[in-house]
Amino acid sequence: MATKFDELLGAFRSYLQMAGSVSPVGEFLGDIDWAMPARTLEPKSLACLSQMGRLAEMVAPAERRAVELLASCADVLHWGQTYTAADFGQHFLDNYGWVELFGTRGHYMNEKVAAGFLVLGPGIEYPDHHHVAEEVYIPLTGGTEWRMGDTPFRERRGGEVIHHASNMNHAMHTGSEPLLALYLWRGGPLAAKSTVTGTVTDGRG
Repeated sequence: MATKFDELLGAFRSYLQMAGSVSPVGEFLGDIDWAMPARTLEPKSLACLSQMGRLAEMVAPAERRAVELLASCADVLHWGQTYTAADFGQHFLDNYGWVELFGTRGHYMNEKVAAGFLVLGPGIEYPDHHHVAEEVYIPLTGGTEWRMGDTPFRERRGGEVIHHASNMNHAMHTGSEPLLALYLWRGGPLAAKSTVTGTVTDGRG
């Protein structure tokens, strides 16, 4: 019998296949073996999950199925945080979190690709950082400004594919609304902590 996790994984896969015509999503898809064994993880909740109701209201029809399933099982997923209050302050920590659906520490085991969801509350700056792993983000909600390298921040719409090559600096800044984004990592250590090169400020960098 399919579990809520299985349904969420199926919706995640369907959404990626729909986006697969946009490079490099199709390349990531080619690296994913969907016959992944499940891993038992204890539920872990975070303060940022208070945003889930608003996030579910914000998404477009193409993103709705995956987001509704995520919201329905958010309280039994193992949510994580890479940073501490000492890194960016308690306000950031209260408005930040991710869940790895599959990967080296996710609800399904995968040694080649890590994937899941990122949540940021409104008015949050995720400063410049980079990592060895190549990364794709697909924001499922709009209204957040994104930057890569030395380019200025610019707002990205929901469903847009954002690609960060290995070790490319990038940053995000939410406005009056929260962010929910799907992410994919491959190459390099899949559980490595990012190298932070920016600082949290009152401006947008």
